Amino acid sequence: MKRYFRRGAAALAAAALLLAQAPQAQARDLSLADAIAQALAANTGLRVTAQDERTAAAALREAKGQNGFALTGSGGLDASQSKGEDRTDGLSLKLNGTLPLYTGGKNEARIDAAALGADIAALTTERAREELKYSVIKAYFDALEARKTIEVDQESADNYQAHLTNVQQLYEAGSKARIDVLRASVELSDARQTLIKAQNSYEVDLATLRNLLNIDRSEPLTLTDDFVYDTFDISLSDCIGYALRSRKDLLADRYTLQQKELAVKEAKAGLRPSVSLSAGTGLSQNFEPEGRDSHSWNAGVAASWNLFDSGVTRAAIDEAEAARDKAALSLEKARQDVDLAVREAYYNMREAEHRMSSTADAVGQAQQDYYIAWEKYRAGEGIMLDVIDAQTALSKARLNEISAQYDYVRCKAQVVDAMGTGLTDSERAAAARLDASVLQQAVAPAGARQDRETKGFAARQAEKQPAAEQPGQAAAKAVEAAGTQQAADAAEAGENARAVAADAQETADDVAGELAGNEGAE
Repeated sequence: MKRYFRRGAAALAAAALLLAQAPQAQARDLSLADAIAQALAANTGLRVTAQDERTAAAALREAKGQNGFALTGSGGLDASQSKGEDRTDGLSLKLNGTLPLYTGGKNEARIDAAALGADIAALTTERAREELKYSVIKAYFDALEARKTIEVDQESADNYQAHLTNVQQLYEAGSKARIDVLRASVELSDARQTLIKAQNSYEVDLATLRNLLNIDRSEPLTLTDDFVYDTFDISLSDCIGYALRSRKDLLADRYTLQQKELAVKEAKAGLRPSVSLSAGTGLSQNFEPEGRDSHSWNAGVAASWNLFDSGVTRAAIDEAEAARDKAALSLEKARQDVDLAVREAYYNMREAEHRMSSTADAVGQAQQDYYIAWEKYRAGEGIMLDVIDAQTALSKARLNEISAQYDYVRCKAQVVDAMGTGLTDSERAAAARLDASVLQQAVAPAGARQDRETKGFAARQAEKQPAAEQPGQAAAKAVEAAGTQQAADAAEAGENARAVAADAQETADDVAGELAGNEGAE
């Protein structure tokens, strides 16, 4: 056991020395409002979503252009010869303009649908901003909860360490059995394992937050905000009503249904005639056998009507109507999903609020229980299990309190998000700084260039390497180095295993001797 203590002290001293020698980066203070603003201004996923607005705007311009004036030009050089006649060479140029006068409502339906598409893209971006805001809030409070959990687990480990030290002293004084020392050591090891997991969870939560903010993934952060209890006085029915009126994705689904109705109108336009105005002019010139120029012009109104197409138009109408009915059902399903999302978030928020009130006194009671159990154990009136149970109950009470607090703020933010509450003015200003046209590009290594001949790439790379570093020799050296390192690792592992086995044997002998002594006394 003493050997374990010596090793632990040496490891702690080495870790402290490394931390003292390592350069400490200045941590960045980050409030929740700053985190939301940073994410709205730099999140890559939001940039991707914003690109759909450009696509929709281009589609609207295209639809409007199809209903406008169009001018085409053509021309060419040609040579021809008939039997018994001289060859003729000539040049011809033509310009022709068209303007649709009536398309049965097809072009108008396309323009209206494209305009709705632009609105849908804008609503989708706005909803993505709201969801990003909630994601940042959740990640922020996840990290805060993980940090508080580390504090609880660290205190638990410290208590177990102090308990082990006291039990060791009592054992050396002859008032406690060896098995109490072993049990305290095991509990300390479990507490340290829990602490390590909590520390890793905190790092993962910070990494998630950095990813949402699109900042340096290794930048140290200090979260300056913390849990604050604010009451939520809006009733559930009011929350649901507000969500059904205000959710941007529901409004986008309504616009999608209107688009499908316009698609039906566009398909039915195939049953109607189309009328267009056309005008043109032409120039032709013959070079051989004699030079001759001619000019022409034309203008008119043309009409066409699809009288029979083997049911193609009728099938297109049926397809459009089926898509419209599906969109109507999808809208109803989306309304039901929004209703359920608001209810779930609201109920979870109220549950966390009730848990906060029920856990308020549990921590103080658990602290008193732990103090009593420890004092009784020191006085010889209690058992080790009482101390362990009291410590477990104390840690659980504190973790329950932390969990209830942060569950409440997260669920309240989820309710606000499910309701479709819009951004604040400052958040909209931050979102306006998002440059959706500039995407992050991968940084190529210095001197890198695109390889245009895949087959020659390996050969050229081999030519650039020194002779001793050809692929085969480099691989051999790598295998040799790996084998040497593996042998060294195996030797070190064997030495550690022999040390652990010796310690285990020593402990087993001590316990066996103590048990034998107890049996003799009985």
